[in-house]
Amino acid sequence: MKQFACITALFILIIHGHVQGQVVITGTVSDEATGQPLAGGYVVSGKGQGAVTDTDGRYIIKSNDRQVTLNFHFIGYKDLTKSVNFSSSDTAILNVSLQTELLQIGQIVVSANRSEQKISELTVSMDVLRSADLTRNHITDTEELINKTPGIEVLDGQVSIRGGTGFSYGAGSRVLALIDGLPVLSPDAGNIKWQFLPLENISQVEIIKGASSVLYGSSALNGIINFRTASASNVPETRFYAEGGIYDKPGNRNWIWWNTPRLFSSASFSHLQKAGNNDIGIGLAYTGTNGYRKYNDETLGRVSFRFKHYDQKVKGLEYGINLNSGYTDKADFVLWENAAYGALKQDTSTVSYLRGSLIAIDPYISLDKKGKFRHDLKFRLQSSENRFAVRSENNSRAMLAYGEYQAGYRLSEVLNLIGGFAGNLSRVTSNFYGDHKGINVAGFAQAEVEPLAHLKVVAGLRLEFNSLDGINDKLIPVFRTGINWQAAEYTFLRASFGQGYRYPAIAEKFASTTLGSIRIIPNPGIRSESGWSSEIGVKQGIKIGPLQGQADLSFFLSRNSDLIEFQLTNYPYFGFMATNVEQARIYGYEIEFGLERNEGRLPLRIGGGYTFIHPVEVNPVTGKSTDEYLKYRRKHSLKLSVGTGYRKFEAGIDLYYRSKVLRIDNVFLLEMTRESILPGFYDYWMSDNKGYFLADGNAGYRISDHFTLSLAVKNLTNTEYMGRPGDIQPQRNFSLRFAGKF
Repeated sequence: MKQFACITALFILIIHGHVQGQVVITGTVSDEATGQPLAGGYVVSGKGQGAVTDTDGRYIIKSNDRQVTLNFHFIGYKDLTKSVNFSSSDTAILNVSLQTELLQIGQIVVSANRSEQKISELTVSMDVLRSADLTRNHITDTEELINKTPGIEVLDGQVSIRGGTGFSYGAGSRVLALIDGLPVLSPDAGNIKWQFLPLENISQVEIIKGASSVLYGSSALNGIINFRTASASNVPETRFYAEGGIYDKPGNRNWIWWNTPRLFSSASFSHLQKAGNNDIGIGLAYTGTNGYRKYNDETLGRVSFRFKHYDQKVKGLEYGINLNSGYTDKADFVLWENAAYGALKQDTSTVSYLRGSLIAIDPYISLDKKGKFRHDLKFRLQSSENRFAVRSENNSRAMLAYGEYQAGYRLSEVLNLIGGFAGNLSRVTSNFYGDHKGINVAGFAQAEVEPLAHLKVVAGLRLEFNSLDGINDKLIPVFRTGINWQAAEYTFLRASFGQGYRYPAIAEKFASTTLGSIRIIPNPGIRSESGWSSEIGVKQGIKIGPLQGQADLSFFLSRNSDLIEFQLTNYPYFGFMATNVEQARIYGYEIEFGLERNEGRLPLRIGGGYTFIHPVEVNPVTGKSTDEYLKYRRKHSLKLSVGTGYRKFEAGIDLYYRSKVLRIDNVFLLEMTRESILPGFYDYWMSDNKGYFLADGNAGYRISDHFTLSLAVKNLTNTEYMGRPGDIQPQRNFSLRFAGKF
C-alpha cells in the first residue's frame, strides 16, 4: 500500500512538473549501517528551496534548473552533497545513505577563540547545551538551565563555575554572559539579567570554564556563557508551545501558607525564514507564576527580532540588526519570615514590587572571505530600568553603548591571527547607587599556530583601560596561552593558562540601602579582583557500533586575589560592605561524558558529569593555605541524565547531587546577629546542611509530525533544599506542554 502511494505521488508530480516546466527529484534518506529511514533531516537545494524528510525518510524537491545540487543534512551524520543532471526526463529518483559521525566531539563552537572551531580542538574546557535540552525538560528560565550544568551553581542569580564565585547579594558577576558574542551584563549592578536572555531562538549555549578576560574583558574572570541564536535555513521553521503547571505541597506541612493552588504558565513562539537574500527571525515569550512563596509572584514578557541581509554585489558581505527586549513585574524574595512556619513566606519588611525592563539593539556588519580574512563590526545600545512601587529610593536606570571591531586573518595553513578593539560607554542614574559615568576601552590580539600536524598552539594578549566618573584606573594587561594535540583519531590532549581580572561593579562601590534588618554600606575605595586559572585535560571520542559520543577529563587550578565579598562591619555603622578580603586557591578535577544511539527502536542518550573542588583561602604573604574554606562552595556535584524512546513515545530522567555548603557568612551563625536577620535559621542550618539529591523526570508523546504533548515533573522526590541562606528552592511541581513545529 505504501509503495502504491509513493508511485501515485510520483505520477502526480511528473504531470505537474511537465505542466509547470519544473523538474522533480524524490527519494529516501537512510542510515548507511542499518538501512533505517532518517526522519526530520534537511534536503537543501539553493537559497529558499528545501524539504524535510518525513517519518519514512522520504523527500520531494522541485526545481526550475536542469542541473540540481542537493545537500543532505541530519544531526549526528556526515553531510552529503549530490548533483542530478536532467537531459530528457523531468524526474529523478535519488536515494542516499548517510554515515554517522562523532557528533559531540565534532560540534562547531565560536566562543573559545572567537572563530568557528571544533570543540575537540579547543585548549580550554567547554560545555555546549543544545536547544533540545530546554524543550525536553520544560526549561523556560536561563538561570535554571545553567544551574543544572555539571560543575556550575547559581545562587540567587549569581553563577559560579568550578567554585570561582560565592554569593555577593546580587552585585557583580565573575562570569560574563553574552548574546552572539556581545556582553549583556547590567552596567549598574554588574549582574546577569537572566530573565531577559532569549531562549526562543537559541541554537546552543556555549560555556567556557576558566578565565576568559583576554578575549572578553572584565567580568570574564571565572568564565563566559554565550547564548548563540539560531540562523534561518533554506527550510522555514516555526516553533511554539503553551504550558501550564502546578506546585505540589512541600514535605514540611508547617510551611503551607496557601489555600488555593499555586500555578504557573508559559508560552513561546518563534519563526525563522529566508526571504530572498534576507534572513528573518522573531521570538515571543511569556511566563507567569503566582509563586510557591508568599510575595514572590512574577509576570514576564520577551520579544526578539533578527534581520540579516546577504549582499549580492560583494560576496561574503552581510549586515543586519538584532533586537532583544523584555518587561517584568515581580516581587523578589529576600528574607523568610521564620524557619518554623514561615520559610515560604517573605518577611513583609523586605517585600518590594519591581517593574523592570530591558531593550538591546545590536546592528552589525561582517565581511567574510573564507579561507583568507574576516572583518566584524558590532554594536550594542542597551537600556535597562528598575522601578520599585514602594522603595523609590532604590530606582535605577542604566544606559550602555558598546562597540567592537574584530579582524581575522589566515596568513598560511599554519598561522591564524585574530585581533581587534572594543569600547564601552555607560551611564547610571540612580537613587540607589548615585549617578555615574564609565568608560572602558580595550585592544586584544591572539595567534593560533599549527607548527606540526595535529598540534595547535594559542597565545593571546589584552590591554584594557577603565575610567569611572573621570577617575582613571591603570592600564591592565592580561595573557593567555594553550595547546591542543590530537594524539589519535579521537583523542585530544590539551593544556591552558589564562589570566583574569574584574573591575568592581557600581553597586559594589556605591550601593546604599536598607532591606529589613540588612543595611548595605558603600565602599568607593574597593579594588579590582585579579587571578589566573590553568588546566590540563583529555577529550576522547567514543564509537562502539551504533553508540557514539565523547568523554572529557580535566584537572584545574586557579588562584585569585582581592576577591570581593560583602562583610559585616561596624564602620561607619553596623551593616554589610563590599570588601577585598579573599585570597583564594581552588583545585580539583571534572569528568563529563555524553553518549547517543540514534538508531533502532530504542534510541538512547546518556550523559552527565562529576566535579570535585577544594576551595580554600590562602595567606597573601606566604601563599600557603589557611585551611579555611571559601564561602558558599561545595566539594562535590554530580549529574546523570538518561533518555530513550519507543515509536511515538520518549522519556527521560535527570539525577543531581550536591554536597553540603562548606561555609557561609558568620552573621547568619553568630548568636548576637542571627535571629534578627533570619529567625530560626541557625538551628535549621545545623541540622539540614547535609547536601541534597534531586530527580527530574519527563515524558512525551508525538501526536503527529508537527505536534507533541509532554509532561515534566521536577523534584520528583519532593526534596527540601536551600540555595543561599533563607532561600528555599521549589518543591515538587508538574507541568504539561503542548508544542508544535512546522
